Amino acid sequence: MEIKHVMYSHDKKTPHVNGVDIQIAPGKITTIIGPNGCGKSTLLGVMSNNFTPQQGQVLLDGKRLSAYKPKELARKIAVVHQENSAPADMTVKRLVSYGRLPYKSMFTSNKEKDDAAVAWALKETNLIGFEDVTIDALSGGQRQRVWIAMSLAQETPYLFLDEPTTYLDIYYQYDILELIKRLNEEHGLTIVMVLHDLNQAIRYSDEIIAMKAGHVIAQGNPNQLITDQLIHEIYGVDVLVKNDETAGLYTIPVGI
Repeated sequence: MEIKHVMYSHDKKTPHVNGVDIQIAPGKITTIIGPNGCGKSTLLGVMSNNFTPQQGQVLLDGKRLSAYKPKELARKIAVVHQENSAPADMTVKRLVSYGRLPYKSMFTSNKEKDDAAVAWALKETNLIGFEDVTIDALSGGQRQRVWIAMSLAQETPYLFLDEPTTYLDIYYQYDILELIKRLNEEHGLTIVMVLHDLNQAIRYSDEIIAMKAGHVIAQGNPNQLITDQLIHEIYGVDVLVKNDETAGLYTIPVGI
């Protein structure tokens, strides 16, 4: 995926994404970081064709996103939003099965293939045995797994996640991030996600995109990219950047 000189503004006055010119590495995990309001989620929305840029273009497999038909694009990119909702009495399997909508039409249906995709998605997200459980009976972490399972049922090469650990306790935060890492390693999914936690971004990313005020300030491997100077430039806080054999690279805040 290529993002070329993209500018987007919600109100057509203040740019929320400004002059972004980046590439997303195939088969890798890329994480977008930056302070609140810097344009992280907006950039993800532009990359998923949820927002149409006023300038520039986004290319997927050499084709502009705007040239894709909705179902065609939904067979390329699956998105797990920051906030998701479903009827409380809907079952897990029913919700996951909605991931197959891009493959359905009035005239064609492949129930065998659809059932196999849903079964695979449930297995990959460790939801076997929960098929008939209603959404309201699940914990927050389990619900997030269901939304990820629905996106997996789409069978797309790209998976986008907007703050997938929001509202989760630390156990489920790492549970979800380990799941995302495994999906990338075992199935080669190209994953782009937005995270707030710097240390989680460092640990679970092959590439990091650092943003501030709508601009991409830096992009690269976290081990080369993350420095105390960069973090101060982006967030305005002082940190110590440490690296040891056990924990790897991590940051410790020391003051504002």
